Amino acid sequence: MIGDAGQRSVSPEDGAYWSIETNDLLRRLETSASGLAASEAASRLAKFGRNSLASTSSASTLAVFARQFRSPLVLILIFAASVSAFVGEGQEAAIIGAIVLASCILSFTQEYGASRATEALKERISRKAIVLRDGAECSVAAEDIVPGDVIRLSAGNLIPADGIILDARDFNVSEAVLTGETFPTVKAPGRSVPEASVAQRSNAVFTGTSVRSGTATMLAAATGARTEFASIAAALERKIPETGFARGIRQFGYLMTEIMLAIVIMVFFANLMLHRPLIESLLFSLALAVGLTPELLPAIISVTLARGARAMAANGVIVRRLDAIENLGSMDLLCTDKTGTLTEGVIHLDGWLDVDGSPSTDILLWARLNATLQTGLKNPLDEAIAGAPGESASLAAFTKVDEIPYDFIRKRLSVVVRTKDAQDLLITKGAVQNVLETCSFVRTAKGLEPLNEMYRAAIDEKFRRWSADGYRVLGLAIRRFESQKTFSRKDEIDLAFAGFLLFLDPPKEGVKETLAELAHRGIAVKVISGDNRYVAAHLAQAIGLCADRIMTGEDLSKLTKSALFAGVQHTDLFVEIDPNQKERIVQALRSRGHVVGYLGDGINDAPALHEADIGISVDSAVDVAREAADIILLKQDLGVLVRGVDDGRKTFANTMKYISITTSANFGNMISMAVASLFLPFLPLLATQILLNNLLSSIPSLAIATDNVDAEQMRRPGRWDIGFVRRFMVSFGLVSSLFDFATFAFLLLVAHAGPAAFQTGWFVESLMTQLAIVLIVRTHKAFWASRPSPLLVWLTLAVAIVAIVLPYVPFAGWFGFVPLPFRALAGLVAITGLYIVVSEATKRWFFSHGSRFSRRHGAGQGIDGKAMSRSALAQ
Repeated sequence: MIGDAGQRSVSPEDGAYWSIETNDLLRRLETSASGLAASEAASRLAKFGRNSLASTSSASTLAVFARQFRSPLVLILIFAASVSAFVGEGQEAAIIGAIVLASCILSFTQEYGASRATEALKERISRKAIVLRDGAECSVAAEDIVPGDVIRLSAGNLIPADGIILDARDFNVSEAVLTGETFPTVKAPGRSVPEASVAQRSNAVFTGTSVRSGTATMLAAATGARTEFASIAAALERKIPETGFARGIRQFGYLMTEIMLAIVIMVFFANLMLHRPLIESLLFSLALAVGLTPELLPAIISVTLARGARAMAANGVIVRRLDAIENLGSMDLLCTDKTGTLTEGVIHLDGWLDVDGSPSTDILLWARLNATLQTGLKNPLDEAIAGAPGESASLAAFTKVDEIPYDFIRKRLSVVVRTKDAQDLLITKGAVQNVLETCSFVRTAKGLEPLNEMYRAAIDEKFRRWSADGYRVLGLAIRRFESQKTFSRKDEIDLAFAGFLLFLDPPKEGVKETLAELAHRGIAVKVISGDNRYVAAHLAQAIGLCADRIMTGEDLSKLTKSALFAGVQHTDLFVEIDPNQKERIVQALRSRGHVVGYLGDGINDAPALHEADIGISVDSAVDVAREAADIILLKQDLGVLVRGVDDGRKTFANTMKYISITTSANFGNMISMAVASLFLPFLPLLATQILLNNLLSSIPSLAIATDNVDAEQMRRPGRWDIGFVRRFMVSFGLVSSLFDFATFAFLLLVAHAGPAAFQTGWFVESLMTQLAIVLIVRTHKAFWASRPSPLLVWLTLAVAIVAIVLPYVPFAGWFGFVPLPFRALAGLVAITGLYIVVSEATKRWFFSHGSRFSRRHGAGQGIDGKAMSRSALAQ
């Protein structure tokens, strides 16, 4: 029965639940308006499965391992091993196969560990829903909702299942994700025809849509893969804009592919022209291609990002999307509201005043009735009213009749109560101007007076004065009605303006210092607030932000797109902003070349969170904001964000280290090998030696994620610059090739090495120089002045010992190695030492030259950072 009700066919018998009468559907689902028993819910969860589009578990261990073999580079190696086996070179095929397996195991361990860590972090921010179980409200994970559950919904919730409305009050749902309709849809109990489309089912709500205003109770009829969202999930999936990091990796892949193809084709045909064996030439060319490419890059990126995510989680920042870490580190502009971020967020009701500005117990009573009896969107202002000192016993003399929930267009909330004399009292509170719109009278000591211009001017003057003193000011109005059953927005007319509510939300302790830390890291802060200009300017001045140039929502609405793009750069505060304007501001700031972070936790912050390069929300945010964000702060504190920025920059810096190290060393070695193969009567390295060299040199890179980062590299945002990567690769690659040629000369002219000794000697020198470059280019300082992580040091040292010892072990012959004379080994160590000295000098020249290039072209130390001054960012 339940399974039938969860289907989407068009006849009531088959389960078009939106067309079934409510009591009949409750009976079919074997539930009631008071919800399921907890034991029954557990039974149904086991039967129907989790309420998610797919299994919440990540790919199986075997699937992750198998994925390592889908890499084009691995496939090239497998092809090479197959060719070797086919032509009778079984030992070479076995060695290539072993190296492939070892490389894939290394990659697998890193990726699998990273994915498990990421899943564990996501569990910490799983979405919750309020359901009725055993007749009482309780919070459960959205994935544990089952058909037959009764769910409470309010503004800001993401709807967790498909079902029908049991009751609703001014309930508006945004269904754009399913229907493409921009404006919210009104939902109410009732029935729809069986053949109604999703957009026409006015009594039904659907997974993935969000509540814009009002409250409702729904009955879940379909969950998981049986929902409308699941049926078109692939088409609906939001396309996340490509991050600068992902774009950089893609461009880097193109660069490597171009170089690899050029070298492979040139070397292969050159060797054929020199009448070298076809298979040997092919294997050598393929090994060159593999040797050039940093095949562990995906694994290194995964483990570096996962380690960064774990470090950020320890500091109170949960990453929902791993590649957002790079954007967080690249952020140079943060947009935020003030409440809870720049202020304490613990709002106090400091005044309840009548129209004349005198304290009034009536105002406090009416405000309490409005705040405590409303059932819509919870907010700190109502909590402050409920917690204000004063007598509360008189509240019991009133009975709630109805309410008109808050919405972001009216910016007010009304509650209707019945008094002892059987009259109904409508109490409205909200933004002063929005409350005044409903008023025709003003309540004074003399009684009700017409709301004329004199009173309007007096109200406005008080509002401005208190706002300039830092108070958040709300208006309160009332109207008495003869007893009636229901009320709606049309009853919010001819009210009497009764007085003011003054709230104080002081600046957060230490926020001034935190803003200075952000500025020190090259990050400017712009405030986007719905509050009035006076409150926002007062706060900005108190915490050290510039407040000279202010743009209001009214000003913004008059600007063309191009005018807004030009104006945002020179605006300090955006105030009295309509929620729908936030996205436009973020878009305009991004158009100016900024990497924009947006910190928001409200219903209407979702579009701006999507638009920003890095969407940031808090754990206490409404569902729609949390789901739209890339980063979740477990504490609403900019200090937490500062630490997250540092972790993001460290993660990006370590990823760039790996790319710089591997490309410079590999490029130089491959160029040397390609040139040497054209002039030597034998191959400079065998294919298996190239692959072994590549595998061993990659091992220290596994520790890159643990490496320390110099403080100087953390002080400015940075982004990918593929031109820098190319210049770095060529500069250090040429130094590497220079010393390779010196090694060739030493082995041939001084050590008089034969083919096997030459290959052994160059293998040792090549591996030693690749290990040395790890410690040199990991820092912009002198390498001895920057301490690497212990793991990186020990892995580098261990592989260096292996490089020296390998020619002398019993199985060295498997790889074509022969023992080297002491004199030859000493010469190779001396060449490596000289290489370290020259590479250090090259590094100093390169970064000095690179800094001048950056200043001329607006890039930062090779990663296209915006190393802007604080004053420039403020403009």
